[in-house]
Amino acid sequence: MARILTGLLILISFSCQTRSVTRISPDTQLDLSGRWNDSDSRIVADKMIHELLASGKFKEYAEEHGKKPAIVVGLIRNKTSEHIDANNYIKKLEVAIYNSNIAVLVESEEFRDKLRVERAQQQDFADPATVSQWGKEIGADLMLFGEMTSETDTNNNKRIVNYITTLFLTDIETNKRVWYGQQEIKKFVKN
Repeated sequence: MARILTGLLILISFSCQTRSVTRISPDTQLDLSGRWNDSDSRIVADKMIHELLASGKFKEYAEEHGKKPAIVVGLIRNKTSEHIDANNYIKKLEVAIYNSNIAVLVESEEFRDKLRVERAQQQDFADPATVSQWGKEIGADLMLFGEMTSETDTNNNKRIVNYITTLFLTDIETNKRVWYGQQEIKKFVKN
């Protein structure tokens, strides 16, 4: 009986432990593991899009064509050894492009396909006065794509990880590279 009572007391004491949760600003930079995180995505996306839109080559391209270039964000490959949600990073790039008002953001392939399905269904089911027409999409002039890599150096309980993000902005019609940028984030982790 004493063992059962002791077991119940231990079980009750473990179940009474509380967890503390504190809300923090999304802009707060916290790094718990030393791996790529949301702060890294935001910092690199903001720097790279600012660098792209301020570059002489991008401005020259826009002047030659006499309009705001339409950009579609393509594939950003994760070639690091970590799981990095590339879609989250891509969305940060898209937000930065959209908010820049220097370029037009064209919908990604995934969402274009969903819009086309909706447009097709409207042809059969929507009031003809409100049907979205075929052939009115904006074609992208430029595609932004790239890759994320990392280099790691370790010794004893210390680790240095250098994350390198390389982006390419390419003219879709000519395959000419309009801009080429690279940003690095280096982290020193001590266990």
